[in-house]
Amino acid sequence: MSDTLPVTLDDVRDAARRIEGVGHRTPVLRSRTLDALAGAEVHVKCENFQRIGAFKFRGAYHAASRLSAGELARGIAAYSSGNHAQAVALAARELGTRAVILMPEDTPRSKREATEGYGAEVVTYDRYTGDRVALGRALAEERGLALIPPYEHPHVIAGQGTAALELIEEAGELDALIVPVGGGGLIAGSATAGKGLLPGLRVVGVEPQAGDDTRRSLDAGRRVSVPVPRTIADGLAADTPGELTFSINRRLVDGICVVSDDEIREAMRFAFERLKMVVEPSGACTLAALLARRVENLPRRVGVVVSGGNIDTARFAEILGG
Repeated sequence: MSDTLPVTLDDVRDAARRIEGVGHRTPVLRSRTLDALAGAEVHVKCENFQRIGAFKFRGAYHAASRLSAGELARGIAAYSSGNHAQAVALAARELGTRAVILMPEDTPRSKREATEGYGAEVVTYDRYTGDRVALGRALAEERGLALIPPYEHPHVIAGQGTAALELIEEAGELDALIVPVGGGGLIAGSATAGKGLLPGLRVVGVEPQAGDDTRRSLDAGRRVSVPVPRTIADGLAADTPGELTFSINRRLVDGICVVSDDEIREAMRFAFERLKMVVEPSGACTLAALLARRVENLPRRVGVVVSGGNIDTARFAEILGG
């Protein structure tokens, strides 16, 4: 295995310079109630207040901003059923180009309308019979578009890492960083930034119990697949870690814990009632891990990334029991 990682702290810092003034520098929240329940001093990075409502804008904009003038003139393609779709659509609009997004035909109307609202063209496919990666690549090639994948791209990973960079700049010395894990881009970027700034930092990922592909892969020392997860944390419902992201995470991530859907619900309720924040299930996983005491030997000063808040009122009410 090469000693050189595909993304470095300098890459994350460069991404931060490119994103500055376009993306939001999201707030870091403190709560004495959360500290007491978690048994630690907790610093919450609120990416639910990022543009498009999630951290995904960071990576999408950074990757798009690195395209050549010729590539931007032709346009951008992406495949996603949610936050990455909206992020690429908005990034394209900010950079004066067009976006074509491949989305499942059963994508909730609100997500499709939000993507189209940023000016993107949506092309649909059947998620149960189609391979979105192959279809996305074919779409990009057919139309001559630059493809920005959700996480398997060094510029996307570097962009996602800027959330952790900001968190540490504001919170200072941290003992641990807790990050949600889906395809692995956010935690790969966060671990790169975090351990680059604080070499002794402990980086812990959180997955839904039904979709612990990264935990199993780290235990096995290679990428393994799990059945397609059935969980309310749909943004983390990956069945196999990304190849690029896993090459980083196997070296920088110290452990993975899992949370149940019921624990995620309780974390969403806590965020709403006590922190006054609307958080989507995937974003609430890290809070769930703290509240349910799923992180073993939790140290004194902890940073937590809440990754997003994109959920409509009907779904929010349904998840929390009406």
